Amino acid sequence: MRITDLLDKRSIYLGAKVSSKEETLDRAVALMAESGKIADVETYKKGVYAREEEGTTGIGEGIAIPHCKSAAVKQAGLAAMVIPDGVDFDSLDGEPVHLLFLIAAPDTADNVHLDVLSKLSVLLMDEDFTNALKSAKTVDEFLSIIDKAENGDAKQEEIPTISEATKKILAVTGCPTGIAHTYMAAEALEKKAKELGYAIKVETRGSGGAKNVLTAEEIKEADAIIVAADTQVPMDRFHGKKVIICKVADGINKAEQLLTRAAEGKAAVYEAGGDAAESKETEGKESVGHQIYKHLMNGVSHMLPFVVGGGILIALAFLIDGLLVDLNHVPQYLIDKYGSVADVKSNFGTLTPVAYFLKAQVGGVAFSFMLPILAGFIAMSIADRPGLALGFLGGAIAANGKSGFLGALAAGFIAGYVVLLLKKIFSKLPSALEGMVPILLIPVFGLLITGAGMVYVIEPVVGFINTALNNGLKNMSGANIILLGALLGAMMAVDMGGPVNKAAYVFGTAQIAAGNYDMWLPAGGVLNEGTGFLMPSEETTLTIPSTAARVITVGAYDGYFDRAAAFSGRGYTRETNQVKPDLVAPGVDITSCAPGGGYVTRSGTSMAAPFVTGGAALLMQWGIVDKNDPYLYGEKMKAYLIKGARRLPAMRNYPNPVFGDNGIIVSS
Repeated sequence: MRITDLLDKRSIYLGAKVSSKEETLDRAVALMAESGKIADVETYKKGVYAREEEGTTGIGEGIAIPHCKSAAVKQAGLAAMVIPDGVDFDSLDGEPVHLLFLIAAPDTADNVHLDVLSKLSVLLMDEDFTNALKSAKTVDEFLSIIDKAENGDAKQEEIPTISEATKKILAVTGCPTGIAHTYMAAEALEKKAKELGYAIKVETRGSGGAKNVLTAEEIKEADAIIVAADTQVPMDRFHGKKVIICKVADGINKAEQLLTRAAEGKAAVYEAGGDAAESKETEGKESVGHQIYKHLMNGVSHMLPFVVGGGILIALAFLIDGLLVDLNHVPQYLIDKYGSVADVKSNFGTLTPVAYFLKAQVGGVAFSFMLPILAGFIAMSIADRPGLALGFLGGAIAANGKSGFLGALAAGFIAGYVVLLLKKIFSKLPSALEGMVPILLIPVFGLLITGAGMVYVIEPVVGFINTALNNGLKNMSGANIILLGALLGAMMAVDMGGPVNKAAYVFGTAQIAAGNYDMWLPAGGVLNEGTGFLMPSEETTLTIPSTAARVITVGAYDGYFDRAAAFSGRGYTRETNQVKPDLVAPGVDITSCAPGGGYVTRSGTSMAAPFVTGGAALLMQWGIVDKNDPYLYGEKMKAYLIKGARRLPAMRNYPNPVFGDNGIIVSS
């Protein structure tokens, strides 16, 4: 696979004019969507913005590489923009961006594309290459420049091996996403080391895992080690070596300074299980906020598989119960089992055997690990493995107490720094007792201190705050349900996956599990009197005969607002899972013949259907009577109608349950 294989001509824009970072990202996402490699554009866009909030992807030198690895991506792809006038992108060097590559990576086990993307990151470190791209006059020329660079990349001079140089330097690079910055930092260090005459080997820790892993022999022979990473890196192997710890951005922009420091031995000796080296090297270089962010992300990244996997299984449990149990007419056997209708509803999600298995026995159990895992790996990020047990304990106390998610966050940081404190205290013990410190003294005293802090400090204080928050949200239900929805939506969006987002999510799932939810259906004013649904669902609101598989189902289009009419049914058929309606036609304020003569204006799907019926009749005359298509059948006629109709510009994703299988408007 080559870089040019990931680029689609439709996704390359030369001479872009944008005025802000947000407009640039939106334009780039739209370009990527043009390639057809994105299944859900909005989800992908949110992922791109979420990555930007972690840290700017404007790497300096007029280049930006925003990226997102997401399940919304069908196929790995690239989009490119050349911005002649430049745009402020909050770049690391403060300079405007003139060249942007947007990366779309699918969230799959197959990471072959990551090698290609790392190649691109490396090529962009070449000033001649980037200048040529900026000067390209056509898309074909743009692609040709990349193609030539790829062909020439294999012919580049090899970097000296460890044994060939006077100074032997090792490095490790890594970023939270592991797509672009990881490899750009590696390339910058390798390139600058070659210029300075140093031998270097760089271990990259990207989405595809650790590559070019440092061996024990190489670590033993190294003069110094550079760790340029914004993610957790195994450090115990560097015990007794001079180590420089910095941000991955420093590996890109300060490669020469880092290498010079390493070569001159201006680095602290790293001690496994201690924090001396890290504290000395990061002081004044890595902000407290960035350290907190790094520790927090380590906890969140380990927590997410439990949240996502367990949450999906719980959602499936709700879905199965929703399909098999009508809560508007609760079966008597469930009332007998649980005692009352209210108790049945409160156990929604566990009413059927399959749902019980998914929610109570698997998904719920996985979900229950969320807070201990979060706290445990925050503590591990701070204090390495000794912090893990303490963090688990603190997270479990928070999960079983009142402090919840906020308490687990506090527990992780408390546990981590308690371990660091105990290490300093026990470092003064006689050498004969050193073996007892990690296996006895730290666990016993650490668990005791962490547990006491959680029970007597965090639980009362943070528990009060968390309880007040939940009670406040509960009290907003009912008449203030719209305000509640707006508040929860704002909480979900405010930090894109951070603690406030998680608090809203946990509250929402807890309320659903408790049976505190409302189901929204079409307003009564747009339904015929007496109309009802056997099993109400926003996904299956169609009535007979529109549910029939072999008829052309027609919905109503509202030309005043350029959308489906409020009274028009839409959804998926339950048995065949077909998207209905098949297409829509004008159905609001249609002038038609009135019974007894004259004309009348009416609205409804009965006004929309004649448009399609007339079109079908004309097609049958053209095909069968005029012998242009003697074997014209229903599905072919439907295809003809769709072919001749126009798409609604506002709609992007098809099929959809509003405008049909192809989002078609039949024009009057």
